Amino acid sequence: MPVRETRQRLGLSQAKFAAALGVSFQGVNRWENGRTKPLPVALKQIELLLHQMGRRGEDLLIRYFRKPQQ
Repeated sequence: MPVRETRQRLGLSQAKFAAALGVSFQGVNRWENGRTKPLPVALKQIELLLHQMGRRGEDLLIRYFRKPQQ
């Protein structure tokens, strides 16, 4: 699951990461603890954040979305 790794690589708390995605802190916490999975719309937001990170996010894009950075 790309949630924790993306958040940590961005240096954000769960609350700030949740705000960046437009979801609740509790949602991010549940994702990271494996209780629920992100909805497709949230996964698209995470993918977008990884693209915006450039080379720093490329390995996570490949691992979780199988789309290398162009």
